Amino acid sequence: MKTSKSWVSTGVIIGLLAGTTHAVNIDTVPVGNPGNVADTHGTPGYGSVGYTYNIGKYEVTAGQYCEFLNKVAATDTYGLYNTYMWSTTYGCKIQQSGTSGSYTYSVASDYANRPVNYVSYWDACRFANWLHNGQPAGPQGTATTETGAYTLNGYNYSGGRTIPRNADWTWAITSEDEWYKAAYYQGGSTDADYYDFPTSSNTVPGRDLDDESGNNANYYGDPWPIQSPYYATLAGEFQNSTSPYGTFDQGGNAKEWTETIREGIYRGVRGGSFRTSYQSLLASYRIYEGEMAQWDDIGFRVVAVPEPATLSLLALAGIGLFTRKHSRAL
Repeated sequence: MKTSKSWVSTGVIIGLLAGTTHAVNIDTVPVGNPGNVADTHGTPGYGSVGYTYNIGKYEVTAGQYCEFLNKVAATDTYGLYNTYMWSTTYGCKIQQSGTSGSYTYSVASDYANRPVNYVSYWDACRFANWLHNGQPAGPQGTATTETGAYTLNGYNYSGGRTIPRNADWTWAITSEDEWYKAAYYQGGSTDADYYDFPTSSNTVPGRDLDDESGNNANYYGDPWPIQSPYYATLAGEFQNSTSPYGTFDQGGNAKEWTETIREGIYRGVRGGSFRTSYQSLLASYRIYEGEMAQWDDIGFRVVAVPEPATLSLLALAGIGLFTRKHSRAL
């Protein structure tokens, strides 16, 4: 039998009561082997990253995003909250209460540890800025959501503006290379191979919630939803089905925004979801969405720079870290 879910970090269970605030703890895992080779068969040319970084172990949850809203969205200047989060069958059950200027937010306890959805790419960037700035409370402005990893300064449209990651970032949305490497690269050296699926496997994942032998994920199949009445599963539900670096749910559950620009106003989205077939979990499967898209099966994951102690150890080992300029995807 599968063990209880008590092993999931309590850091993701927050924001349950309207108006209460707590620090958001983002569990991360390190992704090493800097300078690894790019993939040659899944999505050729992707997955090579020349620096060590930490990536979110789980997708950003509804509880974590609810805490963010309570800190910065008493007046929701840039529309970080979508009413569909509460009102639809597929929503992550974050509810907005009160009136503009004094909005508060709460999340249903049985949804707090499931991925947030109905978030645009710019919503995700503002969450990353907030983490970068130390999770401050206050209006949506330069001290909270508009500067940090990304210099947004009120930009909230699909106008094709690039707005790259700033050089001094500490938290950010994953680039497609960072996401791809964490999901598929087998690790252990700089010249390893890539898996086809982000469950450390080259065979099609199952949908077994018991997950005793691993290689399972939440994607469209029979029955659907996988765990009625819930469409999205808990963060880390498939506890034996991690990626090679130890992340959960990079395959299925919610598709995830990446920074990579595709076709002007579109950003790369990776990983498949509870709405899509197993093919969407493949390394070869790429799609993109408009930056302002807010769908019921799109969430996001964040990436962080290594802790200072890690950087010091790497320097002593003679491993050079450098900031990689993210290129446009063709």
